[in-house]
Amino acid sequence: MERTGYCIYVNTVCDGSVPVERDEQGNRVTYLTRADAEKVIAEDAIERLRQFLDGEREFDDALTIEEYVTEVRVLAEGSVVDAA
Repeated sequence: MERTGYCIYVNTVCDGSVPVERDEQGNRVTYLTRADAEKVIAEDAIERLRQFLDGEREFDDALTIEEYVTEVRVLAEGSVVDAA
């Protein structure tokens, strides 16, 4: 049975829009809700800000969020297709 899911993507110069996370088998990591995926991005942003406060990262780099959430279709066998 097919379902809707959400993946975290980032735009790259060479490959365009690519998923940020893959599992051990190379499959895209999907989240059940948009909020679940957004929380992962927020947690990463918080970690980057902590790194800035600890002197490990530049301020502008810590504030830059390039990741975004895209709705996808998760097919019955587990493969993922961009919803668009």
